[in-house]
Amino acid sequence: MKNGFLSIIIPTLNEQTIIVEILQELQSLREAGHEVIVVDGGSTDNTRTLAAPLVDSVLLSKTGRAQQMNLGARFARHDIFLFLHADTHLPAQADALIIKGLSKRKWGRFNVRLSGRALLLRVIERLMNLRSCLTGIVTGNQAIFVQRSLYRQIKGFPDIPFMEAIALTHQLKRFSRPFCIRTPVITSSRRWEQEGILWTILLMWGLRLGYALGVEPETLKKFYE
Repeated sequence: MKNGFLSIIIPTLNEQTIIVEILQELQSLREAGHEVIVVDGGSTDNTRTLAAPLVDSVLLSKTGRAQQMNLGARFARHDIFLFLHADTHLPAQADALIIKGLSKRKWGRFNVRLSGRALLLRVIERLMNLRSCLTGIVTGNQAIFVQRSLYRQIKGFPDIPFMEAIALTHQLKRFSRPFCIRTPVITSSRRWEQEGILWTILLMWGLRLGYALGVEPETLKKFYE
């Protein structure tokens, strides 16, 4: 394990159309000494084959982001974990931004920018960023990073099929508020655009409200899917 180096953990499931692009962007970080781990949840396409030449490890897991990311963390070599969705792109010098943030807090996240051009998406992302910084509750597409020691102290992601990032950050908040990096990651807005922006807003609000009121994650996932 090396101090000041990242283990970038990416959960995947049937991402052959986008996985090469995201991994090619991470090669400069690998060259700088950071590692990239893909944890596949049982893809039936060529995700694992395409990823293999571009990462340090490809692991096979049961389906479920929580289980996949926990498995990646068990195999990670470095002392900083960065959990990155396969459709989320890091900014330049993300490693320096993370290391600086962890000198002040024990964990953190990036602002998010949605990839689409619709003006309403700009409003949504601003509200998402403001809400997460004020409340300390973070979603998975904001590229959560955390010190290895703290991640192990809270025993990683809760083993639930949905809302795993929100559940994790509830635990992390007990130790510190997140460090909020204003430089954004860019995450896909494909779901917003395919299903309708306003409908997706209402759906996400409803799911988070349901989770806060104690609805089981298994039930919420059915509505999300």
